[in-house]
This record gives sequence, structure tokens and C-alpha cells, in this order.
Amino acid sequence: MRKTHYLPVTADVPGATNQPTCALLRKAIKTALRLEGVTLPCEVDVLLTNDAGIHQINLDMRRVDRPTDVLSFPEFDFKPSEPPTAETAGDLLDSTGLLPLGDMVISMERVSAQAREYGHSKRRELAYLAVHSTLHLLGYDHMDEGAMKAQMRAREDAVMEELGISR
Repeated sequence: MRKTHYLPVTADVPGATNQPTCALLRKAIKTALRLEGVTLPCEVDVLLTNDAGIHQINLDMRRVDRPTDVLSFPEFDFKPSEPPTAETAGDLLDSTGLLPLGDMVISMERVSAQAREYGHSKRRELAYLAVHSTLHLLGYDHMDEGAMKAQMRAREDAVMEELGISR
């Protein structure tokens, strides 16, 4: 039986990889990939950490000396709305036949704090950050306040709506 996706979730904070959390992350990532038209089997590595852990990764990898909610480390430079296909990504597949999209790191402390700040559940915040990061792995960005950010926000909203976790 061939895997459709490999989405390992690891944590350096106790209890973060409980079954409901892992199931939600996998569902959010798979839904984002499906809605973006990704039909290739993919691998996304997820690390759940705390503010200190994400702060150190942010400093080491991006030279930014502060914690953040989510970090995304794409393996490839895809273009938004142009999903990798068997033709375009065939040589990018690893030895298992999976397309390694990249890594995401989520601060569970930020999940809790932002859920309180925005007045919604931790479940919603965690799903949103996973969707947000998955879109980054697929080439979306929001560095400007213009069309790119609007495009990414529209895709996030569509995926969250599909998940049944809208605002």
C-alpha cells in the first residue's frame, strides 16, 4: 500500500503530540494540499515547541532574535497557485517516492496566547498556523500588504472553511 502523505509530528514540549493534536495537524495540512491541487504524495515535518524553542530556531535560521508563532522552511521554491505535478516535480521526489515539501515549527505557547488574544479556540489557532505554514511551503508569501498577502489570506480562509473552522 502506497502512502499518500507522510506527516510526522514531533515535539520538544511534554504532551504536545497527543492524538487529537496530531490528527488536527494532519487534517489541516492534507486539506490545504488537496485544495491547492497537490496530488503528489508529500512529506511535511512538523515540530511543536514552546516560545524558547522557536526563539532559538528563529535566531539560528533567520537571525531574528525573538519568538514567533510559526516558522516554515520550504524545501523548494514553488509558485503560489502552481502546485507541483508529477511532470514538474518528478525529479524532486525522494527515494520513498514522496515530495519533501519542508518543515514547519509551531510554538504551542503562541497557539494558546493567540487563541486568547483573538477570542477563539486553541484548536482553531493550531489549524490556522498549520494551514498558513503549508501555504508557505507551497510558495505563498505575505511580506507585502498588497496582492500577495490578499491571495494568501483568501487561500487560508478557503482551507479553514473547508475544515469547518471558520472565524
